[in-house]
Amino acid sequence: MVLSAWWALLTLALAAFELQSEAVRRGKNRTLDTTKPALLQLSEHLLTHYNKGVRPVWDWRTTTNVAIDVMVYAILNVDEKNQVLTTYIWYRQHWIDEFLKWHPEDFDNITQVSLPTESIWVPDILINEFVDVGKSPDIPYVYVRHQGEVQNLKPIQVVTACSLDIYNFPFDVQNCSLTFTSWLHNIRDINLSLWRHPEQVKFDRSVFLNQGEWELLCVLSHFREFSVQGSDSYPEMKFYVVIRRRPLFYAVSLLLPSIFLMVMDIVGFYLPPDCGERVSFKITLLLGYSVFLIIVSDTLPATAIGTPLIGIYFVVCMALLVLSLTETILIVGLVHKQDLQSHVPDWVKWLVLDRAAVLLCCRDRKQVSPAWAQSAESTRHLDSNDSSTKLNHYSGETLQEYEGAGDTRPMLATLARGESPAMMHSILQEIIAIRHFLEKRDASRTIACEWLQVGYVLDALLFRAYLVAVLAYSVTLGMLWSIWQYA
Repeated sequence: MVLSAWWALLTLALAAFELQSEAVRRGKNRTLDTTKPALLQLSEHLLTHYNKGVRPVWDWRTTTNVAIDVMVYAILNVDEKNQVLTTYIWYRQHWIDEFLKWHPEDFDNITQVSLPTESIWVPDILINEFVDVGKSPDIPYVYVRHQGEVQNLKPIQVVTACSLDIYNFPFDVQNCSLTFTSWLHNIRDINLSLWRHPEQVKFDRSVFLNQGEWELLCVLSHFREFSVQGSDSYPEMKFYVVIRRRPLFYAVSLLLPSIFLMVMDIVGFYLPPDCGERVSFKITLLLGYSVFLIIVSDTLPATAIGTPLIGIYFVVCMALLVLSLTETILIVGLVHKQDLQSHVPDWVKWLVLDRAAVLLCCRDRKQVSPAWAQSAESTRHLDSNDSSTKLNHYSGETLQEYEGAGDTRPMLATLARGESPAMMHSILQEIIAIRHFLEKRDASRTIACEWLQVGYVLDALLFRAYLVAVLAYSVTLGMLWSIWQYA
């Protein structure tokens, strides 16, 4: 009997406690005071006995589910050197607070109220990639609905670490993650979920400022559980912010000037190899390209772990300009040293003038040589005729002088005395000297003709090889950048 009585009293006490707790929970023991505003009474009712240091659940086994959402508002800065991304996001989260429930009819049909954030329990959700505190505005209030749903909406300037790959600059696409997790509570206490559907989050650009250097492609979301060295599991919600750089500015300020300089270098090959201004032109281009690289060095992103492909492109273009200048110096030196060289070796004639000339669709050497030989022969005949004319002129003047004097006997007497052989020998020596001079000049011209032909053929050969290298390099880079741009 005594045990039955005690059991009945205990049952009644438990039932009364549950009823009282439910009444307190639902606010049924409250009567609206008309002398105070309803919002004030509701705030006092909710916060009078509220303890923000305790997770707001009646049963400690109940998991608090925090739904989060991210909307990217702007890309403020991408620091390639320090591997830091600065973004401005609209962050939203909501959860159920079981201690913040009421009946709207008890408080003038109020269904939601704003309460100070510092007065209620807030989950310790943070971003793992945080490296610096941004200049975020302070939002001191949260919205609380009568079912106990708490909505915390705030803009955040996020300064996070990000592994930035600049190899494809300026056609690069960056993928930076924002990892939201509870630093202290495990998954049994706090769990994370998405506020909206993943597809809605992925293509939401409704608030994004789309006028800057970076274009927002998508925001991917992924949930996972992780544990550290076999400890409790923790929830983790990752948002992958995928952005792409707009390359128009860099294409105009970096690529086009370099392309123009390379085109001018190619055009410079059409200057004659024996033209001295060709070397000066090439040196001017090389100096101009060096100044251009100094100017754009501050524009290129710099990291300690890699170099962008455009930097390699500039270095290769500089190397091509150096090779072009070297080729020009060699050809000009070859063409301008004919007097110090012997005849072109037979193997050079066969390899360059016979094979390479036909391969490059140049004029055949057999068709070119007679023209030069004919020119040299014509020059020689003109010189010989000119010399003969001068001699005949001088001889005629001498005879006319003698005949004008009206007395040819002194000349005959001179010839009779044996002086005419010495004079004739002197005249023959002069004629032989003139002939040797003309033959030597013709030989020099022939050597010059041969080496000039060799220089022209080698110049055409090296120009076409240089042109093929530049075109192949440019087409390869253009295809790569096109693939990266539209991938």
